[in-house]
Amino acid sequence: MRLIRLDPIIEKDKLVIDTKQHENFAVIVSNGEAKMTQLPEHGETKIVTSKGKVTRVKWDEGELFN
Repeated sequence: MRLIRLDPIIEKDKLVIDTKQHENFAVIVSNGEAKMTQLPEHGETKIVTSKGKVTRVKWDEGELFN
């Protein structure tokens, strides 16, 4: 699973992330739950919502030919 739960590191409604550990990432917060995902080097990451809540995260990756 590419999504990493961030709930264990939330303290008093604050989320602290060491940005030096990860190059490119996205943090998604929905319905009181926080998750993080690495972004692909070449590709798209789509966050799908329904009724104001995140329902799915999709990745479409590729690689440069040249």
